[in-house]
Amino acid sequence: MRYRRYFVPGGCYFFTVVTENRQKILTLPSSYAFLQEAFGKVKQDRPFVLEAIVILPDHLHCIWKLPLGDFDFSTRWRLIKTRFTKQYRSSGSSESQGKQFQKKNQKKVWQNRYWEHFLRDEDDYRNHIDYIHFNPVKHGYVQSPTEWPFSSFHNYVKRGLLPKNWGSEECTFQETIGME
Repeated sequence: MRYRRYFVPGGCYFFTVVTENRQKILTLPSSYAFLQEAFGKVKQDRPFVLEAIVILPDHLHCIWKLPLGDFDFSTRWRLIKTRFTKQYRSSGSSESQGKQFQKKNQKKVWQNRYWEHFLRDEDDYRNHIDYIHFNPVKHGYVQSPTEWPFSSFHNYVKRGLLPKNWGSEECTFQETIGME
């Protein structure tokens, strides 16, 4: 069975992108900078709104809102992955020369594919925002989303969209949506 992507002009999409063999490189200082630069350059050349993001050592999740009439997220991902890979390989840092990268003369940085999901309504959108922001807790990296620096969670708190203690034991879901 062949996977078919769902292209909706101006759509809002959730993505998961994973490093090759789950290399834990994305939160290393230079890699994180390369990733920020790649996103920035591609957004400049092919605009989209980055609604939410979390970057974990071996994968990232994000939500993009594409411009009206535009459904080409595939080219954007190709450009981001290519730009990051070129910078990562040419950096010559100990990070890019690590055991995982040298093992079996490995050249790939990213898995070939990525997973995308078209967000169909406000509930779907909100659930995926929550999934993104809670993901570092789910994977055991931190106890609370506020402890993870590689996330749009902090921007949501600054904008007053989430309380700082969201996702922690002190803040229940009912408190977050104002039901208590």
